[in-house]
Amino acid sequence: MTLQLKVPNMACSACADTITKAVQTIDARATVQADTKTKIVLVETNAPETAIKNAIANAGYTIA
Repeated sequence: MTLQLKVPNMACSACADTITKAVQTIDARATVQADTKTKIVLVETNAPETAIKNAIANAGYTIA
């Protein structure tokens, strides 16, 4: 499934890397595309949506 998440406090490529790593701790095969301009993170994963959102939140990012 593909999740489209709005992450308003993602500011730079380092933030995008941190979010990617957080998601991949839940699903190592997940693909993550983070756009720092639009603040949109696209996640292609088989993991539950709540697990992905929790991983991003635990990394210090809010999801709108």
